Amino acid sequence: MNILYLLIGVSLFAALIFLVLFVWCVKTGQFDDNYTPSVRILFDDEVIDNN
Repeated sequence: MNILYLLIGVSLFAALIFLVLFVWCVKTGQFDDNYTPSVRILFDDEVIDNN
């Protein structure tokens, strides 16, 4: 029965860590650009001429 308390504590700690990381990513602007990644495949790459 004691292992259940340990597992609940560890899972709550892990959930708290993921929540803090998610809030940090949102505040630093990681999810601001939703349009560019979906159309990046449509853009042609620039051809580099080595001559």
